[in-house]
Amino acid sequence: MNVSVKQAYGLFINGEWEQTERTMAVLDKYSLSEAAAISVAEQQHVARAVESAHAAQKSPFSPNERYKVLMRVAQLLQEQREQFAALLVSEVGKPIREARGEVDRAIQTMIISAEEAKRIHGEGVPVEAAQGSENRMAFTIRVPVGVIAAITPFNVPLNLVCHKICPALAAGNSVVLKPSEVTPLVALRLAELFHQAGLPKGRLNVLTGDGAEIGTWLLDNPKVRMFSFTGSVRVGEIIRRQAGIRKVALELGNNSATIVHKDCDLDQAAELIAMKSFNNSGQVCISVQRVYVHEDVLPLFLEKLKARTERLVVGNPLEEATDIGPMISVREAERVESWVHEAVEQGAELVLGGERSGAFYRPTILTQVQPSMKVCSQEVFGPVVAVDTYSEMDEVIAKVNDSEYGLQAGLFTNDLKFAMKAAKEIEVGGLIINDGSAYRVDHMPYGGVKNSGTGKEGPVYAIEEMTEERIIVMNL
Repeated sequence: MNVSVKQAYGLFINGEWEQTERTMAVLDKYSLSEAAAISVAEQQHVARAVESAHAAQKSPFSPNERYKVLMRVAQLLQEQREQFAALLVSEVGKPIREARGEVDRAIQTMIISAEEAKRIHGEGVPVEAAQGSENRMAFTIRVPVGVIAAITPFNVPLNLVCHKICPALAAGNSVVLKPSEVTPLVALRLAELFHQAGLPKGRLNVLTGDGAEIGTWLLDNPKVRMFSFTGSVRVGEIIRRQAGIRKVALELGNNSATIVHKDCDLDQAAELIAMKSFNNSGQVCISVQRVYVHEDVLPLFLEKLKARTERLVVGNPLEEATDIGPMISVREAERVESWVHEAVEQGAELVLGGERSGAFYRPTILTQVQPSMKVCSQEVFGPVVAVDTYSEMDEVIAKVNDSEYGLQAGLFTNDLKFAMKAAKEIEVGGLIINDGSAYRVDHMPYGGVKNSGTGKEGPVYAIEEMTEERIIVMNL
């Protein structure tokens, strides 16, 4: 299927493209014009996709074959880098330079997953040490879970798809992918690359349409053996309740904190926090949202952060100079605007920004904030950073931990004792020293605690989640 903007996209089931009667529009997020129409899956499509994935498990798909397919897709994606980047700009609204970066990261995720397909292994178990088992030997193997439902969000629709489907395929599973209905196009393009690369039929199926309907039908199907979901806490809780004893991996929300201690390089801290608060218009689950600055350096840090943020270019995401494009929708920009207005009414001081034009929301810095404000206590998922202050280490660690979330946090300091204390006491899945909370490379373990989810991503860690350990005992 030759997919391009301003055309109808079908479902991808059992290696075939299928158009449906019902369709929905996908908007270009900058112009707000219709970019394409996608097919809306009905219950019978979901059932066929799952059955196709289940049947594919019965056909051999060796680790070497998985490696070759994934490497071939990585090569095809590299060859079409600019086309995929342009599609990301259109359907997400992220700036072109950032879109290219996402394509490059997706390529790396594929390559890492391909390599890990050849390294899946078990271990010897010394059962012979037990009295009466002297003539026995045992070892473990890791086997595929089976059919995995992968449900992905709008904000990083290429690389987050790759973080689910590539480890799943590398581990020998089959996948039913449900991308976000507002950013599904790049996932469909990716499915075409897998088809071109020779992925066996049924190993990858892509369903588009209403997320709530499709999610319910997937949860109702017992042949789906695992759910890998990235999105809201509310939906994650529904999946956890309804999945029963099946495997579930959840990457959920966050209101990431970063500490700026008095001994750090303030220029470095301001530079990195400006970058990692506002990229993709703040629509990244580990974007810096809460910043705690030591009281001795607060005025100077605010001055530096404001100056660095003012240099960010807001505009057409296709232009090379643009740093920040539109948010995913006017409605989301209006929500962020209302949260900021509410914070100001409650006593927060607006240092910079606070302006909306359509789906654009200018980078915003708030200070004099209170923990109860939405911009501190909830996930803004927009270009807003709330700056607070502290005087003692224990105080700021308590402030960071005063959250229902715990995905990642950042700490700028040259004090090794503070860094080690924070590493032990801050309640997160990852602590980043001398960088913002939003640092991530694709082979590191990635996942949160508390309401930020359960399970880990990063290909080697995801493969462990997506396989089951089986022990083999031999009586010799």
